[in-house]
Amino acid sequence: MDYIEELQAALLSLHGVTSTYVESVPVTEEFQGDVVWQGEVEVFEIRGHPKAKYAYGWGYPTGDEGQGRRYITVLELPPVDSPQTAVKAAIMSEIKNARQKTKGRTP
Repeated sequence: MDYIEELQAALLSLHGVTSTYVESVPVTEEFQGDVVWQGEVEVFEIRGHPKAKYAYGWGYPTGDEGQGRRYITVLELPPVDSPQTAVKAAIMSEIKNARQKTKGRTP
């Protein structure tokens, strides 16, 4: 399976939608003058969701020596309306999840 097919499989598995690849969009997200994320976001037209018509996805290597790959998929539902806002939403979700994990830890 190639990269686009893997993202389409992730969309099907995570959101229950079928998809057609539309385009790749370069995105750079900065915070306080520093680049916090940079890469290509894949845009998909989706079928099977009651509200969303598009989804965005990307992946990155994980694990030792990049042997695995993690996929991020975001449906185009408010406030997400572009590849750029999909990246922002994913970053905010990661921050929220990290904070929730650290709340449960004892010093």
